[in-house]
Amino acid sequence: MVDASPSEQLPSRSRTRTWAVVAAACTGQFLVVLDVSVVNVALPSMRTDLGLTAPGLQWVVNAYSIAFAGFMLLGGRAADLYGRKRMFLTGLGLFTAASLAGGFAQEGWQLLAARAGQGLGAAVLSPATLTLLTAAVPEGAARTRAIGTWMAVGAGGGAAGGLIGGVLTDTLSWRWVLLVNVPIGVLVLAGAAVWLAEGRAGDRRRVDLLGAVLVTAGLATAAYGIVQTEAAGWTAAATLVPLLGGLALLGLFVLVEARTAAPLMPLRVLGVRAVAAANVSMLLLGSATFCMWYFMTVYAQNVLGYTPLEAGFALVPSSAAVFAGAKAAPVIMARTGAKPLAVAGALVTAAGFGWQSTLDVQGSYLTSVCLPGILMMAGAGLASTPLATLATSGAAPGDAGLVSGLVNTSRTMGGALGLAVLSTVAAARTAGSVDAAEITAGYALAFRTSALVLLAGAMMMLLWLPGRGGPGGRPGARTGRRAGGPGKQTAPALHAPEA
Repeated sequence: MVDASPSEQLPSRSRTRTWAVVAAACTGQFLVVLDVSVVNVALPSMRTDLGLTAPGLQWVVNAYSIAFAGFMLLGGRAADLYGRKRMFLTGLGLFTAASLAGGFAQEGWQLLAARAGQGLGAAVLSPATLTLLTAAVPEGAARTRAIGTWMAVGAGGGAAGGLIGGVLTDTLSWRWVLLVNVPIGVLVLAGAAVWLAEGRAGDRRRVDLLGAVLVTAGLATAAYGIVQTEAAGWTAAATLVPLLGGLALLGLFVLVEARTAAPLMPLRVLGVRAVAAANVSMLLLGSATFCMWYFMTVYAQNVLGYTPLEAGFALVPSSAAVFAGAKAAPVIMARTGAKPLAVAGALVTAAGFGWQSTLDVQGSYLTSVCLPGILMMAGAGLASTPLATLATSGAAPGDAGLVSGLVNTSRTMGGALGLAVLSTVAAARTAGSVDAAEITAGYALAFRTSALVLLAGAMMMLLWLPGRGGPGGRPGARTGRRAGGPGKQTAPALHAPEA
């Protein structure tokens, strides 16, 4: 560890290397989030080309999300133990290779295997992106701005998926929603190999194998149970068995971690108030907001009669709003602190979802899609940055990768759980009707439910998150003083391996 001066005082080469790290981290995060949604509009073309069944088509999406969620905690810990640069390159290399394989798939099973490979690569890559960024940028305003950029780019990847997928499918072919990752991945791999410096905050030791198997199997099995709800419902054995089995495996994981000498996830991490509260808040925020892109896309197409490409363009203002919110968050946070901004962002998002719940069959673009979408996503961008900052600033350096994995796991599992629950809510209201008014009423109920979840989340943040002067919100925040002594902020070296 070395003392780090503000970025304005760093030598020019150090600033260049720092921003190269930020650029690589943001690009990697954009790719992994983009691939959650970019395939959606290409699914009909995939089905025609490869002869996929309806369940097989669903697994084009699910194979990625289950592998992504299941291996992410292990990927985050691996970055601590074996090196952040090494895991970044490994994850991005696997993701790029799997994208190439998927783009050239000739059979359905080949595409599904490639999507699972993409998810595994993303699970290694995504935690490493945030860990690299927090290691490269000193705690304080500079790190908060960098995290804001990372959050904005990641959210933009999810938001842009429908638009990018529609453009590529319409102008080229469905294969390009996967192949587009290849040239970008190769360029980032080449740049990262040159510009990134290896860093490892923990001791090089053997991975807690039993813990790794339990948490990966538990998360993957629970994720499988969640995605089964769409086809089988919540009370079916196909849903309950994997869901309860996954929760049992995670409970066993906690017991093992409490007893092992070198745990994969030291339970003391969850004893840090900022880490625990910020991750639960992120899970609730993700569960309420992730569904927005799905419901708005199907409402625009199924009720308002938009084409897939028109629906993608219709959500561009919402995509811009989440980016703007995340970029504005560090500036506002410097004045208010992390906790007030997170609470305010959740309330703004809840207001947007409440407005969106008034949609109707004859809704206009401005009042039923554009303006409520801007409000929802701007609030989500404002809330996400302080939550990520609180979670990562509250961790010890040796747990940075683990906490980054937790943040991403909370958001991903929250999104999967929220979409499953809210799809069930909408379907229960619609009751199988194909009438546009009934379908719209189902979507409206899902948006109202999201608004209530966000209001509950805002109350929880108000009561549980650390106080007003959170990390990154004020100079000399508590975590900075603990790490570097009074008045000092510390960060790992950029150019040399960490001790």
